Parts: sequence; C-alpha cells; structure tokens
Amino acid sequence: MNASPDRPTLRVGLVSPRPLPVSLVEHARELVAAVADDAALVTTSRGGWFAVAVTASLRDGGGAGAVDARHLRTELGGPAAALGVDVGVTTGALAQDGPGLLVMDVDSTLITAEVIELLAEHAGTRAEVAAVTERAMRGEIDFADSLRARVATLAGLDVAVLADVRAAVELTPGARELVEAVHAGGGRVGVVSGGFVEVVEPLRAGLGIDHAVANALEVRDGRLTGRTLGPVVDRAAKEAQLRRWAAADDVPLERVVAVGDGANDLDMLGAAGFGVAFRAKPVVQEEADAAVTFPRLDAVWGLLGR
Repeated sequence: MNASPDRPTLRVGLVSPRPLPVSLVEHARELVAAVADDAALVTTSRGGWFAVAVTASLRDGGGAGAVDARHLRTELGGPAAALGVDVGVTTGALAQDGPGLLVMDVDSTLITAEVIELLAEHAGTRAEVAAVTERAMRGEIDFADSLRARVATLAGLDVAVLADVRAAVELTPGARELVEAVHAGGGRVGVVSGGFVEVVEPLRAGLGIDHAVANALEVRDGRLTGRTLGPVVDRAAKEAQLRRWAAADDVPLERVVAVGDGANDLDMLGAAGFGVAFRAKPVVQEEADAAVTFPRLDAVWGLLGR
C-alpha cells in the first residue's frame, strides 16, 4: 500500500508462537478502521512464529483523526497479552519505508547466553557473576560497577578460554533471519554490547553486520587481568553509539529500531523510533514501545508489520 505524504501509513503487527486468534485480529482491524482507511490484512507464517499485519492510511494527515501509537498499543495490549500475542504499532516513515537501521544488544538478545557467565564458568565464579548480572539487568546496580566486579573474578584465566567461549556461543533463533530481512529491505544493522569485542567481532563478521561496538578485555602475558580496556560500554554509551550510527548512515531516528533485554538498553530503546524489549525484564517491557516475549528474534520483523 502506498501512502501519500498527507495520509501517512499506520501498521499494526501481531505476532505469536501460535496461530493468531481470529477474535483478536478482528479487534485490531476494528480499532484501525476507526482512525484509518483502506486497511489491508496480511497473514504470514515463518519458522517458529505467526503474524498478522494490519496496514492502513491515517485520516486527516496525522491531525485530529489520527492515532496515537502508544494508545492503540494499549487498547490492543490487554486482550493480546491474555492470548499470548505480542503487539507493535508504527506510523510515519518507519511504517511506510521500514527500518533504515536496526541496533541490537548482544548477550541474551542476539545470542542466547551472557558471555561473562560463560567465562566465569572457567573461573569457577559463575553463580557469583550470574547474581550480579541479574541485578544489573534489572537496573538495581550501576552497570559499569557491576561489569568491573564481574570481570575482576576472571583475573588469571588463560586467554585460550576465549576460543572455548566463542565455540559455546549460540545465536538466538531468528537472529540471522532478522539481519537478512533488514538488509533485504535496504537497512543497516549494528550491535552494541556491554559484553566483549573478542566474541562480538566474530559474530559481526559471520552475520554480515555493519557496525559493532563492545568492551575489550585486558590481557597480559597470555592471561586475563580482570580489567577491561577503555571506557565501559554502558547505558549512556549504547544510546550515544546508536545516534552516531544513525547520523553516519543518514537515517532519521524515527526509522531506527533498537532491541534489547536489560536496563542497560533503556536509553537506546528510548532514543530509537521504535524500541523493542526482547524477552526482557519487566522494567524494560514497561518502557519499550513493544515486546517480543518468546524466543524468536526475527519476530521483531512481525511487530513492524513487515
């Protein structure tokens, strides 16, 4: 559907690991029909998830007859959550043209594990490190302080363990498909991580990701020192990096999509035109524009109604 500048596009994406209830799809169509014209429904089924996209032209060029995306998501959110369905609502350039830039967290988002916990397994400190990670992801303690405390437990590890950890890392189901979908739509992809470049860089190269930033582990005499090098990639740094990539790629923020799971991702989710909480802590789900609650990363594409 082609929207004119004075009749911007509205997209509602409904996604679920199960076939979507007809009643919910009809409810979404009715809500869209109240504020928009020419609504079109497209149903898709991909590996591991099902989606319905409702696409329409907003009335009055975004004026009195238009819709507030957050309000529409709220109207759909209650019934959808009760039925195990995730909802995304987009308008404007993002709805019309799709994402120009997708920026993702890495640990527990692009990949299934927390890399520092895999490293801590080799140091015998996994339980201690996991407890600190959980508190940091809930926003209970400062991320930079938590990172320093966790990395300190790795002091003395042979650098060879990094190869073992890289081999143990598993992509989140749908990660490769999401990257490919964004690229196929003409967009670019970046990953920004509070984890470590020693793991992130091979992932970037293997997936053809355009941008990557992460912390670096300090190594001396073939062993980890228990410290990182340079400024910590924390909550503020993630947002700043998203903004730098958007400017470098000449992508307006309204066409930037950010995906993450922890409190460390909140600033970049807020800066993006569309922030997605992926299997996230409650505080992140509450503040994000949308959430994917089941383990398929490419369901983000369904939330965008693409």
